[in-house]
Amino acid sequence: MSELENGTASDESLQGVIHVGGMYENWFLDYASYVILERAVPAVEDGLKPVQRRIMHAMKEMDDGRFNKVANIIGQTMQYHPHGDASISDAIVNMGQKDLLIETQGNWGDVRTGDDAAAARYIEARLSKFALEVLFNAKTTVWQLSYDGRKNEPLALPAKFPLLLAQGAEGIAVGLSTKILPHNFCELIDASIKYLRGKKFELYPDFMTGGMLDAGNYNDGKRGGKVRVRAHIEEKDKKTLLIKDVPYGITTTQLMESIVKANDNGKIKIKKVVDNTAAEVEIEVHLAPGISPDITIDALYAFTDCEISISPNACVIIEDKPRFVTASDLLRQSTDLTKLLLQEELKIKLAELENKWHYTSLEKIFFEKQIYKELEQKHKDWETVLQAIDKAFGPYKKLLKRPIEREDIVKLTEKPVRRIYRLDINELNEQIKAIEADIKQVKFDLANLTDFAVTYYENLLKKYGKGRERKTELKTFDTIQVQQVAMANTKIYVNRAEGFIGTSLKKDEFVADCSDLDNIIVFLRNGKMLITKVAEKTFVGKDIIHIAVFRKNDERTTYNMIYVDGISGVTYAKRFNVTGITRDKEYELAGKGDKHTKVYYFSANPNGEAEVVTVKLSPNSPARKKEFDFYFETLDIKGRNSMGNQLTKYAVKGVKFKEAGVSTLAGMKIWYDDATGRLNIEERGVYIGSFEGEDKILVINKNGTYELTNYELTNRYETAMVMYIEKFNPEKIVSAIYYDADKKQYNAKRFKIETQTLHNKFQFIKEGTGNYLELVTTVESPLLLLKTGKKRNPEEEQFELNEFVEVTGWKTVGTRIAGDDFVSIELLNEEEDPDDGAVQGELF
Repeated sequence: MSELENGTASDESLQGVIHVGGMYENWFLDYASYVILERAVPAVEDGLKPVQRRIMHAMKEMDDGRFNKVANIIGQTMQYHPHGDASISDAIVNMGQKDLLIETQGNWGDVRTGDDAAAARYIEARLSKFALEVLFNAKTTVWQLSYDGRKNEPLALPAKFPLLLAQGAEGIAVGLSTKILPHNFCELIDASIKYLRGKKFELYPDFMTGGMLDAGNYNDGKRGGKVRVRAHIEEKDKKTLLIKDVPYGITTTQLMESIVKANDNGKIKIKKVVDNTAAEVEIEVHLAPGISPDITIDALYAFTDCEISISPNACVIIEDKPRFVTASDLLRQSTDLTKLLLQEELKIKLAELENKWHYTSLEKIFFEKQIYKELEQKHKDWETVLQAIDKAFGPYKKLLKRPIEREDIVKLTEKPVRRIYRLDINELNEQIKAIEADIKQVKFDLANLTDFAVTYYENLLKKYGKGRERKTELKTFDTIQVQQVAMANTKIYVNRAEGFIGTSLKKDEFVADCSDLDNIIVFLRNGKMLITKVAEKTFVGKDIIHIAVFRKNDERTTYNMIYVDGISGVTYAKRFNVTGITRDKEYELAGKGDKHTKVYYFSANPNGEAEVVTVKLSPNSPARKKEFDFYFETLDIKGRNSMGNQLTKYAVKGVKFKEAGVSTLAGMKIWYDDATGRLNIEERGVYIGSFEGEDKILVINKNGTYELTNYELTNRYETAMVMYIEKFNPEKIVSAIYYDADKKQYNAKRFKIETQTLHNKFQFIKEGTGNYLELVTTVESPLLLLKTGKKRNPEEEQFELNEFVEVTGWKTVGTRIAGDDFVSIELLNEEEDPDDGAVQGELF
């Protein structure tokens, strides 16, 4: 047994022993550093991870203009990348699908559907012209030995473009991760030019899968930011929705699975979902009977992968260390590096031109001054010949810009003899002039490096920008209240006497249909109130007098209550709203919560109705009048904590309902937010008017259709289509100017809305390809300014449309007002306040 095993080792024998803990500490740090620097996180210089850089280098070595089998590219890359063919194959497919650096041939899969690429032996690739232009220059590349020491590989490619922002990057290292979202090619170039010019710029992600993007919290791509991405969803008809694209990072299969799961969980109600994706994404969602398309669209965004949130985390390697930066930082560093590389290339080019000028000038003197005849003289040895030629150049050395070196003379003597006899001195003079012009231009570019860099970017945009326009639409998303769009997938019951509510009390009193995301508001006879989440069974308190589904921020539902204060014995009446509370907290609505406090009367009114009740006093009361009517309309609506108004100081026997009352609330004031296409009561956007009862909204679209809708806040309107929106007044006359593409003329018409069907679009301009609505208004007497003739100096005519065009049916063609000499038409009337009853709505 050794000393270490029997525990008798001396201190001297333990010297040099490395403890296991120390090994783990050092090895783990080495491993973490290796993964961060060599595998997962891209470098700021060229925006590439090591495997991507090695693929690019290998493809450049193989490049002959033709496609190569990906299997061969993988083999070539393995000379530089020591991590096997699987990582190389995955990386090259990922780069090929981004359609920027690599041109592909064959089945490379589909990021939208999640289909995999074919095997590497079947698909082919080559470097794109863009990659060859911006990514390679052996003269400015810093080289290092490959892992086996046999070949050189680039330490970083001299990238003259913000590749990292264009392609995006994602990686998980040890202890950190990176997620850089892709940005638009053209916008990156524009931002680089603005930065070079000292102007402000903004960058927002752009995804090749399309969709819509709300980048309000993007935070310039820094940690802590977030973007929301949505698929476009269209209403094909009242029973069918079409999903036209997928959010970034989501496949059609994942999207459909999330829809089916939401249906199974009762969040949405659909009949089936069908994938019709081919060249374009199209997923059909067939709705269950009686289900609102607008609410279903909101529910799809709320409960499925039709909307996702992405948190960027821009981590890159800067000076061999991981750094967290912003998208703007990356663009600035890339642009500065591009400018530096362009400067290096210009300096290299200048040196080459000056060398070329030097040698061409030597050649001219060599032949023009017949110095070559020194070759015909009899000299002792070759060195003597070279010295004689150098001496012959003596009188002309002052014409040169640098000393003549031995290598220059040797190069001149190697010219073929026939070159001497065919030499044209004029040709050499022309070459020297051309070289001098090039030198002048390069020096000018070096002196004006910023302008040169701007021109470089502009050329990139001109050559490669076509077809790379923004695919993801920037929008501001509305905030969807999930409780409002969740389908009623359960039922709530109540046992009033014992004080229990829940979805499992099916033998007790049914209250309402609800969703499992809803909150329930409960009022008790003792004057307490509680709001709690839907659950199977919850004890809320005995003697329940009212229970309902609670809607947060509801300022129209008004509660009327009469109660006796247990301490003073005074009976109070109050009216109040409940807009927001803390869940599962008891609130005292009647006095200070004495045990003798009791609610005599309670009602919940959805629109602020104020009923009449009969109050009966105790027979033993000293009051002369033992019974009287009370009108709730005499009370103001106050906060829930208010005591209310004193009704009587005498004992009350009971309170009974006598007759219903009217609403004491003004109509609901509604605004239209043209950024989100939604109605709201928070005063965002254009004020439409005050609504109540059966009021409707008139929407006129740019394609020449009109539609009547109700004023539900869940309605959705297509912002790109809406041209005019207002509170509907059937007595108003719609005046419209539209273009008839068939006859190449502009027609005017005036009509009243005769249809009353909600949520149906009616075409009121002539149908046909190319027809569109130019102007629409409901001003009583539209005053128009028509411009015709030449655009630079048009003729102007001002007229009132109602004197020129009669009111007809909404299906009529209208009256011609201009031909192909039309320039513009403008409404001159001032619009009035919607609630003043004259003109309302907004032209977008």
